[in-house]
Amino acid sequence: MRELDLKARAKINLGLDVLRKRPDGYHDLRMIMQTVNVYDRIRLTRTKAPGIRIATNVSFLPVNENNLVWKAAALLMNEFPQEEGIYVDLAKTIPVAAGLAGGSSDAAAVLVGMNRLFGLGLDRQDLMERGVRLGADVPYCILRGSALAEGIGEVLTPLHSAVSCRVVLAKPAAHVSTRYVYTNLRIDDQTQHPDIDGQVAALESGDLEKLCACMGNVLESVTIPVCPEISVIKKTMLSAGAAGSMMSGSGPTVFGLFRETGQAQAAADLIREQNLAEQVFVTDFYFPK
Repeated sequence: MRELDLKARAKINLGLDVLRKRPDGYHDLRMIMQTVNVYDRIRLTRTKAPGIRIATNVSFLPVNENNLVWKAAALLMNEFPQEEGIYVDLAKTIPVAAGLAGGSSDAAAVLVGMNRLFGLGLDRQDLMERGVRLGADVPYCILRGSALAEGIGEVLTPLHSAVSCRVVLAKPAAHVSTRYVYTNLRIDDQTQHPDIDGQVAALESGDLEKLCACMGNVLESVTIPVCPEISVIKKTMLSAGAAGSMMSGSGPTVFGLFRETGQAQAAADLIREQNLAEQVFVTDFYFPK
C-alpha cells in the first residue's frame, strides 16, 4: 500500500466538568465526548525520499514541526525508523481553534494511517498510549464514538449511545485560547457542575431530553465573558427548537441538538441570516463500525 485516504472527524463535549487543578498544573476532568460527522480529509502517501512533508489548504497553518500532524508522523518515525518518508495532504473543514479537537483528530488519523501504511503492527491501545504524548484529546480521537473521559481526558470508557438527533455546529469569528480559558478558570462552591452520570444514563437509554437537561460546561464561565456571542447563539438555537445547546470544549463553537432535520436546518439558516457565526454545519453523531 502506497497511499491512504482518511477522515479525521470532529468531536463535541456533551458535558464538561472540571473537578480540580492538579499539582502538575493540569486539571482533572469528567467529560462526555461524542464524535460528529464533520471531518478533515487526510491523504497519506509513502515517498521514496525520507522525512515528512505536509501540504494544507489553510494558509496560516504551519507545515513544519509546529503542526500536530508533523509531530504525530515524527513520533512513529522516530520509534520505527523507515527508509521511506511520508507526505501528508491535509484538507481542513473542521474550524481551527474552535473546541472541536480538529488538530487532535488530524494527529490521530496520521497515527492510525501510518500504522497501516508502514505495517507497524500496533493495536488501538498502543496508538492511544502514544497519542497522549501529543495531546490529551488524541487518544479519544483514535477511539471515537461516545465515551466518558476522565483524568486530563486520556482515561476513556466507551459508552453505548441510543440517542438519535441532528447536530448544528456554529463557530463564531472570535478566537479564545485553551490556555487562557484554563488559566482563568476558578472552581469553587459556586461552580455549577453538569450531571455527567445522568448523561451516561441518558445516552444508554436514548433519552435526548434528559441528556440535554444534564448538560453543562464549566468552561463557559470563562469563555462567554470574552465571547458573548456564544450566549446569543445558544439562545437562538433553543428558540429554534433545540433540545439543548452548549459550548464545546473551551469554545467558541456552540452546538445544538435537534430531534428533527427540518428544525436543525432552520436553526442553521437563522444563525447564518443573523451573521452570528462564520462557519455553520448541520450534521449528526458518528459511531465507528
